[in-house]
Amino acid sequence: MKKLGLIGGIGPESTLLYYKKLVYGANNRIGSQFYPNLTVESLNVFDILRLCEDKDYTKLTTYLMHGVNNLIAAGADVIALTGNTPHIVFDDLQKQSDVPLISIVEATCDEVKRQNITKVGLLGTRFTMEADFFKKPLIANGMSVITPQPKEIDYIANKIDSELEKGIFSQNTLSEFISIISRMRDSDGIEAIILGCTELPLLFKNTEFTITPLDTMEIHINALLNIICDQN
Repeated sequence: MKKLGLIGGIGPESTLLYYKKLVYGANNRIGSQFYPNLTVESLNVFDILRLCEDKDYTKLTTYLMHGVNNLIAAGADVIALTGNTPHIVFDDLQKQSDVPLISIVEATCDEVKRQNITKVGLLGTRFTMEADFFKKPLIANGMSVITPQPKEIDYIANKIDSELEKGIFSQNTLSEFISIISRMRDSDGIEAIILGCTELPLLFKNTEFTITPLDTMEIHINALLNIICDQN
């Protein structure tokens, strides 16, 4: 049984869900007398967003790598980042890590392939929507990736920073996000929408979608459960 290390706090609300879903997911798979051994290293999401805003990816890598090394020192066999945005430096982290890092981006790409989806919309922080790190593996596998219009990106990014990362989930914000997704479906012809921020599933909780939602957190958690529950 592999010990999992989580870089949490990015943000806190989604970290709580990662922990709960991993613990009870492993319990369901292995048996009623089992809970997994895992360690959480909680970092500051606002430091990460600031470093991304400054495009200081060297400092971002150093900051995250400090957390990764703390998890390795705690005995983690595999490590995951509980946020999409920090995956902007995932490749550099993996190169420096002595244990495997499990990518939320690669796990999502695998799920899009599994569902035979060819045109997806992407929501997330400004950095997730505007940078290439999330789009590249999808495009490399022949998929089209559509992001919102510039004003919509501004709105989404602001609401993630000012509300979602602070655990605020309002009906008005939900309605605006749904309107953006509907426009992308009608105007851009997307078949599915990637919820590329791990706070987005909390906003969309109990929402009925008119296209396929791809919850990156849920996809990532399932991939992690497959690894830590493998008893070979």
